[in-house]
Amino acid sequence: MFKAPRGTADILSGEQPYWRYVVAKAEELCCLYGYERIDTPTFEDTGVFERTNPGTDIVEKEMYTFEDRGGNLMTLRPEGTAPVCRAYIEHGMHSLPQPVKLYYFASIFRYERPQAGRYREHHQFGLEALGDGDPAVDAEVIDLAWQLCARLGLRNLSLIINSIGDPTCRPAYIEVLRAYYADKVDRLCPDCRQRLVRNPLRLLDCKEPTCRPVAEAAPRSIDHLCAECREHFERLETYLNALGLPYIISHRLVRGLDYYTRTVFEIQPQEEGAQNTIAAGGRYDGLIEQLGGRPTPGIGFATGIERLVLNLKRQSVPVPEERRPEVYVAYLGDEAKEVAVKVTATLRQGGLQAVMSFGGRSLKAQMRHANSLNAGKVIVIGEEELRTGLAQVRDMATGEQRAILMPELVHELRRS
Repeated sequence: MFKAPRGTADILSGEQPYWRYVVAKAEELCCLYGYERIDTPTFEDTGVFERTNPGTDIVEKEMYTFEDRGGNLMTLRPEGTAPVCRAYIEHGMHSLPQPVKLYYFASIFRYERPQAGRYREHHQFGLEALGDGDPAVDAEVIDLAWQLCARLGLRNLSLIINSIGDPTCRPAYIEVLRAYYADKVDRLCPDCRQRLVRNPLRLLDCKEPTCRPVAEAAPRSIDHLCAECREHFERLETYLNALGLPYIISHRLVRGLDYYTRTVFEIQPQEEGAQNTIAAGGRYDGLIEQLGGRPTPGIGFATGIERLVLNLKRQSVPVPEERRPEVYVAYLGDEAKEVAVKVTATLRQGGLQAVMSFGGRSLKAQMRHANSLNAGKVIVIGEEELRTGLAQVRDMATGEQRAILMPELVHELRRS
């Protein structure tokens, strides 16, 4: 028997109310904040990701890459930002009023160890603000992420921020970091020993018990910022304070992708910490240039829909239920079935959510079926109804029943 591939999941009808709830709240906020939707291809030229994330675990271990029939190397989208930036360049969006503010819902593919809320194919909501380096844009993006969690009804969350500098000041900080770790190599996990050479910033993010105390005492990036980055971070704090957002500065907060600069942030459940981050993002002022575009600032964030749904369930947040059928059409006999088909179509054309019975069920079985679907009303059509032209309509909540002329069903049911 075939099963869904490891690290993937079917989103069944019972889960759909949660997904619709998240999507509706996200789209509502994007509209309020002036973001417009973009959809990029599920796969891209592999270079889109290799050029922007060289040496990262995503590129070296996690990407789903294949050669197509034309001999081109393609990769299933492992993250959402680079494709949006590629689209910004390709379609000349630099000529539009800046910043260009875009949001997306996308499947993301990474070959990693599956765990709760993390899959090899997962689904992201994300947004990007491209073309303006003002720290007020950073504050707006962070505020939108925070407001999304609040409007979804999630509680007990922490907003963590940091600045990791830019190409002007970060190299000097990296050397300070390497010097700090030089005599502590024997206390590091195998992955961190490699990071010390290839990507020292990721040392601060390690979750291994042996590495955490070392990272806690490490030099802080905000103490090694250049004047421009320091001013940017101070202004960001001013705007976050004006918005009343309860942020915490953590020098251990970095991002897993190499293209980030200056502002980075995460929203985490207080009881679980960074291993179950709900939303994360940051600024990436050099990314579009890496992809061949002109120097263009940008900032964005993403959140996994599976992760949001998991936290909604953990916190027992109520979500709107599935719409129940307004009308169930039952019938007795072949002639009545033909009329039932027409009646059901007429009800739908009139804007009523209607379902009809199929097969040769008895009336009792049809009523049980209507009850299991939680239908509001049941229309019964049999020999007597065909003779008189009056359909019997039963209210399933009260048990009351009345006869309605079939041509008047839509009008009468919409009134009730």
